[in-house]
Amino acid sequence: MIRGTISRQDTRTGKGSMSHTAIDALAEHYATQLAAHHPVVASEIGITGYADKMPDYSQDGAEELDALNANMLTELAQLNVANPNDQVTHDAMVERLTVERQLHATGVVELNNIASPVQDIRATFDLMPTDSVQDWNNIAARLRLVEDSLGGYQRRLATAAHTGHAPALRQVDVCIVQAQAAAEGYFTGLTTQAGEVPESLRADLERGAASASQAYADFANYLKDELRPHARTKDAVGHNYYQLASQEFLGAQVDLLETYHWGLEELERIIGEQRQVAESIRPGASIDQARTLLSADPRRQLHGTGALQAWMQHLSDTTIEAMKQHFDVPAPMDYVEAMIAPTQDGGIYYTGPSEDFSRPGRMWWSVPEGEETFTTWQQTTTVFHEGVPGHHLQIATALMNADQLNSWRRNWLWVSGHGEGWALYAEDLMKELGYLNDPGDYLGMLDAQRMRAARVVFDIGIHCGFPAPAAWGGKIWDVETGYHFLNANLNETPGVLDFEFTRYLGWPGQAPSYAVGKRIWQDIRAEHDALPDFDLKTFHTRALQLGSMGLETLQKALQ
Repeated sequence: MIRGTISRQDTRTGKGSMSHTAIDALAEHYATQLAAHHPVVASEIGITGYADKMPDYSQDGAEELDALNANMLTELAQLNVANPNDQVTHDAMVERLTVERQLHATGVVELNNIASPVQDIRATFDLMPTDSVQDWNNIAARLRLVEDSLGGYQRRLATAAHTGHAPALRQVDVCIVQAQAAAEGYFTGLTTQAGEVPESLRADLERGAASASQAYADFANYLKDELRPHARTKDAVGHNYYQLASQEFLGAQVDLLETYHWGLEELERIIGEQRQVAESIRPGASIDQARTLLSADPRRQLHGTGALQAWMQHLSDTTIEAMKQHFDVPAPMDYVEAMIAPTQDGGIYYTGPSEDFSRPGRMWWSVPEGEETFTTWQQTTTVFHEGVPGHHLQIATALMNADQLNSWRRNWLWVSGHGEGWALYAEDLMKELGYLNDPGDYLGMLDAQRMRAARVVFDIGIHCGFPAPAAWGGKIWDVETGYHFLNANLNETPGVLDFEFTRYLGWPGQAPSYAVGKRIWQDIRAEHDALPDFDLKTFHTRALQLGSMGLETLQKALQ
């Protein structure tokens, strides 16, 4: 996955020969305005002047952003499309801004265990550079703003609760724990990493850390004492809101009931294939027995995070070299850096390269505390997903295409179904190209696919109130049945299972965007496969050079 919901790409200036149209100019203006609303993203992108600022998470901030989106749509409607590239920008802006406005109009405010300001405000500091005195000045400035950011978010949550849009109790409870954890040492630990800095700056950092810690403690108390009594006990969001959330993450409207039944069929297909692979690993072996055999194989074990990082790096390097015959992978995008993340939540994610690729694209492994042994058979496909031909190839290709893509499309336009769908499509493609012939590595990929198919079923089924299959009782999904269903289909530790279960309940529509996005990518390719002059490498290059967008927009653009 890519950390966050906006792609972390960097602005390239002074390069290429892009001829700006009126629509491009509007998109550039919109990108400039977005930087003011999302200063953390702006500084990660590489836009100067924002590294010491924080977003406004208040209701006023949300209203200002909605007004900006409304103005952009009005202005866009008055402009003429000049060329096919212009048409893509036009269609992508209309689709994205329209769904964002529709979601804003619902009055729902996100509070969940993975992608809400509770996490985003703290995570802001994970990727901030710490190499210079100025870097630490920026950190000190942002630390001072944590109180305002959380305060604005708190007021917006209060407004949502007052108008009947209180978050779910389960999400409130997990965010209380996360806020308390942030208050208990994270910021102090961050500032102790400052090396040779002036004493006055060190004092600013210490005050900022204390202020940020207290802000999170106060926010945890607000959640516990004031918001929790008003939280809704029901986790499901209902069919209407879910349809809109699904469109946000896919950039396409899908028939939810048909997609739900497709998820059930896909799950059964994958399980059947896993049984065949298990049989090839040892005759008569069940899927669980095959997993045990693979994990016990010393040749497939890594001990310590150093060995894990070295294995990731070697696999990434060799894969990139091999993929040069199947994709355009020119320098400087032909390198991904493997990293052990500063956090310990168990996630694996990708962050994009800097403007000049001096900071390369990176895949990060957030290793849970105490975990020291890793198995390569489970994670080979993850390296393909996060690196090449997955996220790095798609992000870096768009970044290198600065002479064709305006900065909004290059830096701010990110649709989960496009990005995560491509990364899953890339995993399947590696099997097609012969790079997952090892039965252990292939079983690992099937495990990952099984998880993604299972969460299509769970996520859609429970939020939309569809009946569970007969094997799971045949009644309308409830959370207890859903948890056992996930436990049966996700080959994860109890801690990761609990996290994922809560994530799906609190972030409706996002998790299915991986498998459903892959399905749409495969459908689009199938349309082009039928053409007499079809060339797979050309198709991939053309699709990736367009950058991220809603999948319906992509389908139209490739026609």
